[in-house]
Amino acid sequence: MRAGPRKAHLVHEELVSPIRRGAHDIAVDRERMRRRRVYRLAVVVLLAEAYVIAAALMGRRIVPPMPSIDPLVLVPVLFFAGLLAIMLLTQVGSARSPHVTFRPEQVDVRLDDVIGIDPVLEDVRRSIDLFQTHRRFADQMGGTPRRGLLFEGAPGTGKTMTAKAMAAEAGVPFLFVSATSFQSMYYGATAKKIRAYFKALRKAARAEGGAIGFIEEIDAIGLRRGGMLAASADGQRGSVTNLMTSEGTGGVVNELLVQMQSFDEPTGAAKLGDRLVARLNLLLPAHRQVPRRRPAKAPILLIAATNRADSLDPALLRPGRFDRHLTFVAPDAHGRRALVDHFLTRRSHDVELDDPVVRDRVAAATNGWTPVMIEHLLDEALVNALRRGSLTMSFADVETARITEMVGIGQPVRYTEAERRLIATHEAGHAVTAWLVAPNRHLEVLTIVRRGEALGLLAHGDCEEVWTHSEGDLRGLVQIAMGGWVAEELFFGQTTTGPASDLAAATRTAAQMVGAAGMTGSLVSFLATDRPLVSAVLADGKAREQLEQVLDDARSSVRRLLSRNRHLVEALRDALLERHELLGDEITDVLLAAHLTGGDLPPVPQLEESSTSDRVRIAAASVGALRGSVVN
Repeated sequence: MRAGPRKAHLVHEELVSPIRRGAHDIAVDRERMRRRRVYRLAVVVLLAEAYVIAAALMGRRIVPPMPSIDPLVLVPVLFFAGLLAIMLLTQVGSARSPHVTFRPEQVDVRLDDVIGIDPVLEDVRRSIDLFQTHRRFADQMGGTPRRGLLFEGAPGTGKTMTAKAMAAEAGVPFLFVSATSFQSMYYGATAKKIRAYFKALRKAARAEGGAIGFIEEIDAIGLRRGGMLAASADGQRGSVTNLMTSEGTGGVVNELLVQMQSFDEPTGAAKLGDRLVARLNLLLPAHRQVPRRRPAKAPILLIAATNRADSLDPALLRPGRFDRHLTFVAPDAHGRRALVDHFLTRRSHDVELDDPVVRDRVAAATNGWTPVMIEHLLDEALVNALRRGSLTMSFADVETARITEMVGIGQPVRYTEAERRLIATHEAGHAVTAWLVAPNRHLEVLTIVRRGEALGLLAHGDCEEVWTHSEGDLRGLVQIAMGGWVAEELFFGQTTTGPASDLAAATRTAAQMVGAAGMTGSLVSFLATDRPLVSAVLADGKAREQLEQVLDDARSSVRRLLSRNRHLVEALRDALLERHELLGDEITDVLLAAHLTGGDLPPVPQLEESSTSDRVRIAAASVGALRGSVVN
C-alpha cells in the first residue's frame, strides 16, 4: 500500500532532519526535573502534615518551647557569633561567583532581532539545534556535542546580543559574567570565583535541563601564559597580566582550562552519594562492590566573547574547549539595509524615509558601521528632530547625524580673511582633484568649519561597495591628498603647515603600494617583518626611493591638472567662503556649473561619451560611502 503525502513527508523529515524531529532533549529533561521537584515537595508536605497530626493525637506541642537564656550570657554570645559570621561571609563573598542569571522570559531579544550577520546566524542556529538535541546526537549518532563557542569581533557587532538570543531560543537560563569580575586582590580568589561560576553553571543545567554561560571579554583571564615575559612582550595587555601575576598568570588560565573540562562533574547530593558508596565499597569484597553511578552529562553551552582572540592562550582554542570560532564583522550593504529597516520600524520617522531608495542611500552611506553604530545614528537623528521641534526624524536629520558622527561637531573659529581664503583654497584643491581623478568616489562633506583638530576637511568615499583597491585607486588617493598642497602652491606661491597631515596620509598610502602590494616593481613585502610598514619602507634605501617617486609623480600630475582647471578651484573656493560648508550634491553642483564655462573634462569614459545631462547625472550620482576617507 502506497503511503500518503503526509506520511511520506514525515518519513522524509525523519531521514533528512533527525535532529530537528521530535521533542528537544532539553524540554524532556526540564519536564522530568519539574516532576521530580513536585514529588519532593509533596513528600515534604506529607511528612509535615503527618507530624502535625501525630503531635495533635499525642497531645504534644507542635513547636517546642524556647529555652530561657540569661541576657548577660546571650549578648556576648550574639556579639562573637556576629563577628564569626562577618569573617565567614567575607571569605565566602570573595569566592562567590559574580555571574548574573537571566531566565528565558527575562531576555527580550530573539534570533529574529539579530540582523545583519546572516552567515554567522546560520551557524548559531545549527549550534542551538545541536544543544537542544545533545543526547540524541551523542547516543544515537555517536557525536560529541559542542560545548564551547568563541565569538570574535569588533565591539558593537552583536556578540552579546546573539548569546542572549541563543539562551532565549533554547529556553534555558543565561548565566552572564564579565571576565574582569573574576579578578580579585586576594590570593587564590580568582580561581575560586571561576570554580564557583562553573559549579553554578552545572547546577543550573541539571536543574533546568540545560544552561548557557557567557563570559564577556574572556581575554581578561585567558591571555597567553608567560607571566611577566608576556607582559613585557605586549604592553597593551601587560596591565591585565600584572593583575593576575600575584597568583600566577598560568594558574588562572589553568583553572579555566580545567573547569572547561569538568562540565560532567557531579554536584551536590550526587557527589555526597558517590563518597558514601566509595566508603562502603572499602568494606566490601570485590564481588560484592556497589556499582557507582556514572555522572550524567550536563547540557551546558559556554560562549565567550573577545575582540582579541589572537592574544588568548592556545589551549583555550582547541576543540573540546571552544569547538567553534565565529567571527562577527561589520555587515555588508544588504545587512545594513536590513538593519535600517529593522530600526526604523521602532522609531518615528517621516514618510520620505519609507522610500526604498532613501533607505538604500542610508545603508550605502554607513559602510563599515556596526549595528550599534547604525542604531546610534538613528537615535541621534531623533535628537536632531527634537531640536527642531519635530517628533519624527527626516532624511536631513539622518544626514546631519551621520556627518557629525564622521567628522565631529563644528566649532566656530574666527579666522582672519587671509586664513579663510587659504583654507578654502586648500580644501577646494582636494575636492577638485578627487572629482577629476577619482570619479568612483563620492564627495560627502567639504567644509572650512573647524571639526576636531582639522581647520577644514574633505570627506569622501567609494560610491559602491568594494573590498579591494587597484593601483589606480591608491594612486588616486595619493593625488587627492596632494591636492591641498598643490593648490596652496599654485594660488599663493608657497605652502603652509596645513598640508602636514595630508603628506602623512599620502606617505602611508604610498608605503602600502611600495612595501605591501608590490605595485612599484619590487615583490618584497615589508609586512613579513616585525616593524611597522611605514618605518620598514623608510628604513630601506631602495624602497624609500620608490616611495618618493610615487609621491613626486602624484604631485606633478596634480599640478598639471589643477593648472588647467583653476576655474574649478576658484568656483569651489568662492562657494566655501560664502557658505562655509557644502554637503554631497552641493559640491558636485558647484563643480558642474563651473565646468560648463570651460576647462578639462574629468578623465572618465562615461563622461567623455555622454551628453551634458548624462554627465550631470553620472558625476552627481551618490550611492554612498563604503569606507569614508577624510582629508584635511
